[in-house]
Amino acid sequence: MDGVIVVDKPREWTSHDVVNKMRRFAGTRKVGHLGTLDPGATGVLPLVIGRATRLAQFYTRNDKIYEGVIHFGYSTDTYDGDGQRASEEVPVTLDRASLDPVLDRFRGEITQTPPAVSAKKIAGVPAYALARKHQPVVLEPVQVQVYSLELLSIDGQEAAVRVHCSAGTYLRSIAHDAGQILGCGAFLKSLRRTVSGDFKIETARTLEQLSDLAAAGSLTEALIPAAQLLPEFPVETVDSITASQIRNGRDFRISPFHTRQGARYVKAVSQHGDLVAIGEARLPHLYHPVLVL
Repeated sequence: MDGVIVVDKPREWTSHDVVNKMRRFAGTRKVGHLGTLDPGATGVLPLVIGRATRLAQFYTRNDKIYEGVIHFGYSTDTYDGDGQRASEEVPVTLDRASLDPVLDRFRGEITQTPPAVSAKKIAGVPAYALARKHQPVVLEPVQVQVYSLELLSIDGQEAAVRVHCSAGTYLRSIAHDAGQILGCGAFLKSLRRTVSGDFKIETARTLEQLSDLAAAGSLTEALIPAAQLLPEFPVETVDSITASQIRNGRDFRISPFHTRQGARYVKAVSQHGDLVAIGEARLPHLYHPVLVL
C-alpha cells in the first residue's frame, strides 16, 4: 500500500478525522494528506499512504478548483455558514451586472487576509485555536493567484461560483470581502473541492465505499500506485542491479533518448513498475537519488 487514495471528504469531518479513518482501513499509521479541507467543505482530499508519504514534499504548490455558494446579506465571524452572525441582515438584490464587477476584483494575482478561524499559524499556534479562546488574531496578507472565477448562477441572495486558484487561497475570504464591497455582508455557505493538483473528484471514493473495499480486502482497487504519482516527472526504467545501487545512494545515469533534457527530477522505476527513487539532476543525464522508497 504505497501510493495515494483520493477521498471524497464528507461535511463536518476534519481532514485529520479522515486520515485516522484511513489508517484503520489500511492497517498502517503511515497516512498523511496533501492539503487540508475545512470541516464544512467536501470533495477531493488526496491521502498518501505507506512509503509514498515521503513524496508529500513534492506537492507543496498545487492548484485547486472549487465550487461554492456565497450567501449575501450578512457576514459571519468565520466567513462561512458555521460561524456566528457578525452583522445585521440587510436585503440585497443580486444580478450579474452588479456582481460580476465585484468578483472581477478577485481575479488574477490578489492580496488577501486569511480568516481568523483558519489553520494559519501565529507563533506556532493555529489561528483558529486563538480565535476560539477570544484572543487577538492578526494575520498578514498573502499573495495568491486566482486563475479564473466563474459566476455560475444566481438564486435570490445566493451566487454559485467556480474558482481555479493557487494553493493557500481562501474562498471564505473572497466571499467575505465581496460582501464588504457590496456593503451587505456575505459568507461562504458551501464549498466543494473538485480538483487538487493531479487529483480529481471523478477518481475520489466515499468513506463508505472505502470501508466496503477494506472489508473485502480490496482496498488496493482505490490506490494510485506511487510510480503513477508526480506525472510531470519523467520516468527512467532501471534494471535490478541499478535499482540496488540507487537504494545504496549511488548516482544513476538516464537515457538521453527517453527523458526530456533539463528535467530537474526523474522517477527511477523498476522493471516491475515499482517506484524506486526520485532522482535530482547533478550533471547532464546523471541523477542523484534524493528520495528512495
